[in-house]
Formats: sequence, structure tokens, C-alpha cells
Amino acid sequence: MTITTASRLAHTGEYYFSRKLRELAALNAAGANIISLGIGSPDLPPHPSVVAALAATAGQPGAHGYQSYQGTPALRQAMAGFYQKSYGVVLDPATEVLPLAGSKEGLMHLGMTFLEAGDAVLIPNPGYPTYRAVAEICGAEVREYDLTAATGWLPDLAALARTDLSRVKMMLVNYPHMPTGTPASPAFLQQLVEFAAAHGIMLVHDNPYGFVLNETPPTSLLSIPGAKEVALELNSLSKSHNLAGWRVGMLVGRADWLTEVLRFKSNMDSGMFLGTQQAAVAALALGDDWFAELNATYRTRRELVVALLRALGGAPAPGQVGLFIWAAVPPAYADGYALSDAVLAEARVFLTPGGIFGSNGLGYIRASLCQPESVLREALERVETMQKERHAARREAAYVQQ
Repeated sequence: MTITTASRLAHTGEYYFSRKLRELAALNAAGANIISLGIGSPDLPPHPSVVAALAATAGQPGAHGYQSYQGTPALRQAMAGFYQKSYGVVLDPATEVLPLAGSKEGLMHLGMTFLEAGDAVLIPNPGYPTYRAVAEICGAEVREYDLTAATGWLPDLAALARTDLSRVKMMLVNYPHMPTGTPASPAFLQQLVEFAAAHGIMLVHDNPYGFVLNETPPTSLLSIPGAKEVALELNSLSKSHNLAGWRVGMLVGRADWLTEVLRFKSNMDSGMFLGTQQAAVAALALGDDWFAELNATYRTRRELVVALLRALGGAPAPGQVGLFIWAAVPPAYADGYALSDAVLAEARVFLTPGGIFGSNGLGYIRASLCQPESVLREALERVETMQKERHAARREAAYVQQ
């Protein structure tokens, strides 16, 4: 018997990191001892109060049943309070906040709610690969907009406005940007809102990185005048609160659009475990000292990762925000794939090739900060040893040629 897959998967492969992590696991099983600086999965624990809230709720006999599709009132209120405290954005917790099992889930909910064949979606190049996957699975046309170092990794909205946008229903934006770490100013976000309003486009802002190594106050797109008319924002506790595996995110913004998303979402899940929701409430109540401690750790790690990339001849740009460092590939390598392969083979360190994020990322490499300082020091030592051995080999080859 032959059962064919649905046509919606024709252009969608397995997620890159799903395949790569399996490859690295096989290498480690064979004794390779790979240091992975690939994904941005925080290795640091949540705050003790968060774990305590989970444990306390899990011990309650009545805590284990199905929960509301919209999340508990306490969680929605905590999310709204977080937005007001962090961004100065006032949200109605009853209508403008929708808790999610992670913001990645929210991307698919948005696509399945609003996109279909005949629609077009603007996605960044480079950008999070899931943006493209969602659009393709939903049958929409993918239209890339270029982000390059020359434009500061910001889209040229004037150039986009000169194209035919008549079928564009949605534009996905992500600042601070992954993978480049670029923040966006309020002035640029205002331009985005005006662009979307002028062309009747729904803006979806993916905003999980604003609290990590950000030297300016975190910004929500919804803080921009007029944004609530044209935008929804995804946010997450994965990076900011070390809850990646707990899967807690949120979709906030325009109430009538959230109602439509809930119509789809309520057919796909049965609510989030109450213990996870109570833990999220505790996490969202943490003060500035939590972020100060978190970022002190990441600053030390950033110095080591920058040193590693420079040892390879890479050129990390200053001012990057988030859990990664993005660096141009040195001329000795054809692209980020070639550099990643060489470092994996010779130093047993995995770095993410920038090409997985789009063609504009081919000349770049990305390294994660989600390893302990001791592991990062070992990774740096391995790379330095690799470079010394390469240098010695070149000297030997030159001597033989003489």
C-alpha cells in the first residue's frame, strides 16, 4: 500500500535543527564529543519562584483537568501587566491577550487562520525558517524582502511600496532580529505601521529577544501609535525567563483578530496545564534584578563567543541583541556552510551556517550563547588549536614547495 503525503508539504522539509541535532547526537554516540553552539535553548534554570509555583499547583488534586482555551484570567492579567510594565502598552486581558503553547505554535495558528492559496506573505531574508514553512503549508505565496548589512538589516519599505502588494495579506517582522541581532528603533517601527496601514497588510511582529543583552529599553510594536489597528505581536517566555521547554508564549493585539485565531486554536488543543500557567504568572512578576542577573551571565559568554568567531577570522558586528552572535564569514571560506563543516570536522564545534535563514545569510555564521562559560572556553581553545594546526600545515606546505 502506498499512502502519499498531502500536497501542502510538497515544499516543506524537516526543520534544519531537527535533522542537525540528530546528526550531532550520532557523532556524540560515536565518541566525538561535539560542542554545539547551534540552537538558542537557554541552559540556565528558571527563577526558583517559578519552579515553586509549578510544584505547588501540581500538588493540588484539582489542578490536572482541562483548562480554558484562552488561558486562566490570572495568566492573561499577568501578561497584560507585563506589557504595561515593560513596554507601556495597555492591553485588555479579556480580549487582547491569548496565551499560547509557545510562539512557534502561534505562527501556525496565524497562518491557518488568515492565509490560503492566492494570498501572499512578506517574510524576511534572512529570517526564522518557520516563517516560510508556515506560509507554504498554508498554501500562500512567499515573497521575501531583503535584509542586508548595507541597509542595517532593515527592510527598504520605499522599495517594497513600489512593488505590487495587492495580494499581500501579511508581513512577518522580527525585532530584535534573529539571526542578526539587530534592534529596531521606535522611528522605524512607526514607518512599519504606516506602511502596513497604507497597503492594508496585517503586521505580525515576533518579539522574543528584547530582554536579552539589550542596551536600550525593550520595545513592543504595539507601543507605536496606530499599531493596534494593523498588528498582532507574538512574545515568549522561552528566552527571557529560561522557559523554552515549558512552551509558554502569547499573542497580543487587535481583539477581533484574536477572536478568529481562537476559533482555530480551540480546535487544536485543550488548554495549557494549570501548573505551567501558574508558573508563568510567577515568572511575569519578576523584577528588573532577574534580567540584570541573566544579562550579566550572557555578557561574559558573549565575550568568549566573539573571541571564538574572531579566532576564525569572522567579523561580528557590535550592538547585537539576543542569544546569538552573527558574524561575517572570512574570505578563506566559500560561505557559512563551508565554515560550519570545517569547524565541526576539525574542532568538534558546531556553528550554525547563516544560509539556513535565507540566501542573504550565506556569507555569515551564527553562534549561540546557551552554553556554560566553561564549555565556551573549551570551544574557544578547540578553535584556536584548529587555527594553529592549519597555520602550521600551510607553513609546512610552503616549505615543501620551496
